[in-house]
Amino acid sequence: MRSTLSKWRRIILSAMLAVGLVFGAGAGAYAKGSGLGQPPPGFKDGFVAVDGGVIHYVIGGKGPALVLIHGWPETWWEFHLVMPELAKTHTVIAVDLPGLGDSSHFADGFDKATTAKRIHQAVTRLGFKKVGIIGHDTGATTAYPYARDFPNDVTRVMAVDSPLMGFGLQDILTISWHIKFNMTAAPLPENIIDNDDVSTYLGMLYNFDPQPDQEERKPFLAKYADPIDRHDGYEYYRSFDADSANNIANAAKRPPMPILAMGGGFAFGGLVAASFRQVADDVREVVVPNTGHFIPEINPTFFATCANLFFGPSDGVPPGPEYAGCAP
Repeated sequence: MRSTLSKWRRIILSAMLAVGLVFGAGAGAYAKGSGLGQPPPGFKDGFVAVDGGVIHYVIGGKGPALVLIHGWPETWWEFHLVMPELAKTHTVIAVDLPGLGDSSHFADGFDKATTAKRIHQAVTRLGFKKVGIIGHDTGATTAYPYARDFPNDVTRVMAVDSPLMGFGLQDILTISWHIKFNMTAAPLPENIIDNDDVSTYLGMLYNFDPQPDQEERKPFLAKYADPIDRHDGYEYYRSFDADSANNIANAAKRPPMPILAMGGGFAFGGLVAASFRQVADDVREVVVPNTGHFIPEINPTFFATCANLFFGPSDGVPPGPEYAGCAP
């Protein structure tokens, strides 16, 4: 039933887009409040039209703009624990990647350069020109071409727990079988993972790095229960070869802004900085102690403290040696 409702919801969004309607903030799918899967207090959600579809976002706070880009298999919700803290000094804009969460289905363009272009278009249409970017997992590999291709529109980048294709990630694709599985041509993954399998498959991935509260997974499981979301999620993996070719071809276009490369001590660790140093000059390394891949959820205090240092005032002082790379 949920996949049928979601399909109709996407059809309605596409129809409205076709006649030129763009949703403003607050017109989204969530009721007001701070419940599971809903925007935190002080935030509201909306939709913005871009080439090929509609991007969903959650916005709140006041100050310089900070764009948050999630990874797979998650949605904007992965940042909900850190958004209120970041919003004390920034206008926080957490987007759903094209095709995922409450963003509409996109027919193509799941390579990270095209994804970055679409998110840049969304941010610009929301009225923001110059932004800081935090990207985790797929969001990190999208943040790089965003900064590379639109350098005048980016102040700083925080790339979280993913190396880049062509510069390290391609060498560790066998770290988990799910990567090659997701990369397999359609419709094999689509036919193997049915709606009833979602909690088992994604639960296995979440259990690599258990979240403190199992309830926190429910918004993700609900979204990926939609076969369209699963298909679009696989497409991000199927674009890896295109990402590698694009990154290598454009490696000389080194982003000029500072890049904080954060890795979980139990996950990619220093490999994130090693990867980004091959494509950028000002890269600061941070390895989060005793933390795995899902850093914003597992260690939100460290994540928010580090982000506020990096994106905050120039006189910020790290509270300990583990925060040294977070310094502005």
